[in-house]
Amino acid sequence: MADTNLLAGPALRRLRKRESLTQAAMASMLGISPSYLNLIERNQRPLSARVLVQVIERFDFDPRSLREDDAIGGLDGLVRRMSDKRFSDLGIDREEVQEFLAAAPQVAAAFARLYDAPGHSDGVEPMLVADSDASARRAIERWQNHFADLDHAAESLADELRLSRGEISAALSERLREKHQLSVRILPAEVMPGLVHRLDLHARQLQLSEMLPGAARRFQIARQVGALEMREAFDTLVAGANPSSPEARKLLREHITNYFAGALLLPYGRFLRACEATGYDIAVLQRRFAVSFDQVADRLTTLGRVGERGLPFFTATLDRAGRMTHFVAGGSGAVFPLDGARWPAWVPYAAFERPGTVLTQAVTFGEGEATPRHWFIITRTIDGDGVMCAGRRAVVLGIEARFAGELAYARGVSLDRDDAVPLGVPCGRCGKPECLTPAPARIASSLPRPRTE
Repeated sequence: MADTNLLAGPALRRLRKRESLTQAAMASMLGISPSYLNLIERNQRPLSARVLVQVIERFDFDPRSLREDDAIGGLDGLVRRMSDKRFSDLGIDREEVQEFLAAAPQVAAAFARLYDAPGHSDGVEPMLVADSDASARRAIERWQNHFADLDHAAESLADELRLSRGEISAALSERLREKHQLSVRILPAEVMPGLVHRLDLHARQLQLSEMLPGAARRFQIARQVGALEMREAFDTLVAGANPSSPEARKLLREHITNYFAGALLLPYGRFLRACEATGYDIAVLQRRFAVSFDQVADRLTTLGRVGERGLPFFTATLDRAGRMTHFVAGGSGAVFPLDGARWPAWVPYAAFERPGTVLTQAVTFGEGEATPRHWFIITRTIDGDGVMCAGRRAVVLGIEARFAGELAYARGVSLDRDDAVPLGVPCGRCGKPECLTPAPARIASSLPRPRTE
C-alpha cells in the first residue's frame, strides 16, 4: 500500500474477532504489546508499515480491506452526503464526519447505502442518489478514476501504432480495418438522425455523423478499438466493481470505455511529460495531441499512476442554468459542494458571456467548515455537436490552490486564500444578497486561445 501509516482500528478488530483471538494472543503473534494493539483498535495509534506486514503474513490478510471507506468515496464522499440540506440544522462539520468514519466505518457505509438508495433524494440532485448512478460513481471514486491496467494497455497500443504510422486518426482507422475488418464511414446527419455513431456489423462499418468535429471523430474511433480489443479487461473491471444493477453496470462500462479512448489518444507517459513541460497549458495540449478541451480536462483527472502522478484535478460540465451534466473527482478529493449549486459569483457563469475564452478564478467552497477548501478554477465553454449534446456548456477544471502554482493559467493570479472569492453554500440554500454580484474573473488572454471545436 502507498500509505501504510493509517488508522485502521475497526478493520483490525473485526479480523481479531473473526480469528477468535484475544488482544493478548493477537498482540503476541504480531510482536507488539496488548496495550499497543488496544490503542490501534481504538484508532488512537496508526497501523504502521511493520505491523501491517505482520498482519498480512500471519493472517493472509488483504490490505485493500483497510481502505473499506473507499466504497463510499472515502471522507469526501461521506462529507458530500452529510452536506444534504436535510442535515443543515445539525451543524455537522468535516472533523465530526472524519471521527464518525474512523470510529465506525461499517455504520458509515450503511448510512451511505441508505442515503444513495432510490426514493431518498428529497430534492437532492438525482444523479447522486439514483442507485445505478451512485453505484457506478462509487466504483470510479474507489479507483480515484485511475485504472492502471487500462493505461498501460492503451500506452502499449499507442506505441505500437506509432511505430509504422504517424497520424493517429489514420492509424486507428487502419487498425479497425486490418484487425477487425471494419471501415470508418462518415454519413450525412439526416442518415443518422439523433445519432453520432453507429456500429453496422452487416455492412462492417463504424458509421460516424458528419456533425462530429475532428477530435470527437477520433475519440469515437478510439472507443471502438477499445470496445473490441479490451472486452475481457472491461468485463473484469466491471465485474470486480459489483455494480448494483444492470443500468449501473452499463454506466460503469461506458465510463471505462471512454477512459480507454482518452488513454489511447493521450498516452500516459507522453501526456504527463507534455503537461509538466507546458505548465498544463490546455491550449498547447489540445494542439499537440489533436484533442478537444473537454478531452484534455477529463484526462487530467486520471493521472494517478504510482510513482508518476500528475496534479490532482476534478472536472465538471454545467449548462447555463447551472445543471451538472458531468462530474469526475479524480484524485482531487473534491466533495462537490457544486451539487445543485448556482452561484452567480462563480466563474463558469461568466464563461457563457465569453464563449470559447479561458477564464480563471480562485475560490473557497465549504461554508461552515473550520477551513473551507481553497480551489483554483479554469473554465471555458464548448459547443454541442448538435445531435446528442445540443447547446453550449461550460467545462470546469479545478485543483486545490496549493497545487496550482506551477500552472500556466495561474500566472499573475493571487493564490493567497485571503484573495479568493468565498462562494459559501449554494444559492437557494443561503440567499445572501452579496453572492449575487458577478464574479471577479481573469481572462487568460496572455495564453494561446484554445481552438473552439
